[in-house]
Amino acid sequence: MWLLGANAWVAGALEGLGTELSGEIEQPYVRPWSTVLRVPTRRPALAHEPATIEILARRRPNSLPRLLAVDRVRGWMLQADGGVRLRDLGEPARWIDVLALYADLQAEAVRDADALLAAGVPDRRLDRLPELYEGLLRSQDRIAGDELRRLVDLGPTVSQLCEELAGIGVPETVQHDDLHSGNVFVQEGGYLFFDWGDACVAHPFFSLHVAMRVLAYELGVDAASNELTRFRDAYLEPWTRIASRAEVVRALRPAVVLGGLARAMGWQAFLDTQPPETRDEYADTVGDRLAEFLAESA
Repeated sequence: MWLLGANAWVAGALEGLGTELSGEIEQPYVRPWSTVLRVPTRRPALAHEPATIEILARRRPNSLPRLLAVDRVRGWMLQADGGVRLRDLGEPARWIDVLALYADLQAEAVRDADALLAAGVPDRRLDRLPELYEGLLRSQDRIAGDELRRLVDLGPTVSQLCEELAGIGVPETVQHDDLHSGNVFVQEGGYLFFDWGDACVAHPFFSLHVAMRVLAYELGVDAASNELTRFRDAYLEPWTRIASRAEVVRALRPAVVLGGLARAMGWQAFLDTQPPETRDEYADTVGDRLAEFLAESA
């Protein structure tokens, strides 16, 4: 009888913390004088977003949404109105200024990497990426055996790309991981970066994986089009204070390739917190990016 009461107490405590059970409570250790219960929980998806915004806003308050209220335990926040989405203006040329501003924000946030990690922002830095890649592959049960073997064989390639990128010396920092015109708002002549739920601490250039693809779509050009060069250069310019222009340009290819893997890891981390029906609905998001990695590595 006391066990039923203990389980009810645990469930109530978790509810108060904004957390829920993800399975049955187990009792792996029992002695006459004590016992231990193992309680599987589901951490709220993207719960680190409010803390991410708070930390970044200390340095760039005019580039982040204004938080009116925050509950860090539950991962809840109330934001002030952000203005008009860049996507709704239909002015892709604004991305020249947006990308330069975003790069400046990332450069300033290098000093906040430890604080972001302590706040629960996922760690996808280069020295961890090969191990994370192996873990990502172990979690895949929808990929055909031959394709999975080819991905496993690319483990050394992932390590090589990480070493190549690390050798250039651009410091790791916050990485939005879903930077597109739906998450940039225009307000009083400035720009606000919204939706940091997918953010991680990683190589900054990973952000270009999403940003340049979406921009190419909005411009109606191929992802390899020279039309994108001026936007890419606007993003890279702030980083030439740290490395030479030749070096930051050389970093682009490995960064965009690895950025796709980091994006897959972000999706997998989200799916791991979801009920089966949600996992089924979005399961292809990971496999599609792994298939792209295979194609790029051929």
